[in-house]
Amino acid sequence: MLRFIAHRLALAVPTLVLASMIIFALQQLLPGDVATALTGEERDPEVVAFIRQKYHLDEPLPVRYAYWASGVLQGDLGESVRLQKPVSELVLEKLPVTLELACLAMLVALVIGVPMGILSAVKRGTWMDAAANGVALWGLSVPNFWLGILLILLFSVHLGWLPASGYVPPGENLVENLRSMAMPAFVLGNAIAAVMMRHTRAAMLGVLGSDYVRTARAKGVSPLRLVLRHALPNAAIPIITLGALEFGQLLSGAVLTEQVFSVPGFGKLMVDAVFNRDFATVQGVVICTAATYIALNLAADVLSAVVNPKLRRA
Repeated sequence: MLRFIAHRLALAVPTLVLASMIIFALQQLLPGDVATALTGEERDPEVVAFIRQKYHLDEPLPVRYAYWASGVLQGDLGESVRLQKPVSELVLEKLPVTLELACLAMLVALVIGVPMGILSAVKRGTWMDAAANGVALWGLSVPNFWLGILLILLFSVHLGWLPASGYVPPGENLVENLRSMAMPAFVLGNAIAAVMMRHTRAAMLGVLGSDYVRTARAKGVSPLRLVLRHALPNAAIPIITLGALEFGQLLSGAVLTEQVFSVPGFGKLMVDAVFNRDFATVQGVVICTAATYIALNLAADVLSAVVNPKLRRA
């Protein structure tokens, strides 16, 4: 297992380096000039020159990348030119919010999607299968922002059960925190649950048709034990991979959902940084997102190898 993990880590490091190069290079292709944008309407030449020198904007592109990459290796993601704060500090402020939202959304997706996928596969061709597929199709078709607005109208405006927007840290009031996160977590989890259900159903159908499952069924193994003990572990690998990818996407920032519910997470931070041409913040958030995706894929590979030892030789 250690050799397997070391091999995956050896692949992850150059991937992250290449991702950092692409992130930095694409950022420089955006139109406009940061120095002149920061100086306002007057654009004093001395101030422009000072900003260029301070942020190394007068250096060639490879030199600027070297400055930025060396800082990243030391934990310094740069400084936000708009907020005059370290980007690492901004990331640490927003990361717990997005992490909580992502965890709650994944919990909703797993609780709804996996059982529905198993039930749909076991009851293939019945009304339960048709109902589960209908719910999954609805989850895939409904836009997140539209569902969020409907939930606000129902649970906030008409019923008054949940707050329409805002965020309360769990350290201040856990109950209010869960109330403020309930609707955005359900909106995000609903869409992922639909995808999770379809993948779970497809994986379970493939396993339930295998020879060893038919043999176990012929030996009189109970249906519940057959599904949970024999079929589900072998069908879990694509579910684990999908879960890691979806969780990474949630951590990268659910922009529309965070905007609708005014959740101060990664998505809102990214949108504000792009509109204000805060390149250092954009680069910092994107490189953190890329590192998260790589780490989650590594975790998914390790977990899949634990479930299926044959994958350790891959």
